[in-house]
Amino acid sequence: MKIATSFKAVTDAIPTTILVTIVDDDESVRDALKGFMQSVGFAAQSFSSAEDFLGSDTLDKTSCLIVDVHMPVMTGLELQCRLSNNQSRIPMIFITARDDPATRAQALKAGAVDFLQKPFAGDTLLDAIHAALDNKRDT
Repeated sequence: MKIATSFKAVTDAIPTTILVTIVDDDESVRDALKGFMQSVGFAAQSFSSAEDFLGSDTLDKTSCLIVDVHMPVMTGLELQCRLSNNQSRIPMIFITARDDPATRAQALKAGAVDFLQKPFAGDTLLDAIHAALDNKRDT
């Protein structure tokens, strides 16, 4: 996956203590997003499955979660439900190659900050991350 590199000059204002976690079963997407996050100044961690993420020590450190909708075993929506049931307040941004209005509505109704269809521009993702971080500060 290639992410557009014409993003806003925001890297100076991003504290490195912000951890953006990516959960996607596609290795190329994980690598691209992790590299992009690091290039704009975020700390980044990635996981190939929701189960790996849930079993990690990263859960409590995550400032924003970028999650693929369609993954084997546990989907992004199932991860969202699990986190919600555990009272987790990690802001989530969904990404998907197969945009479905019903899935989009379900994710947003359950509290997702944004729902982006692949491929998306780097600026679009950064805007969603900043909205997620702003929402987290307000809670």
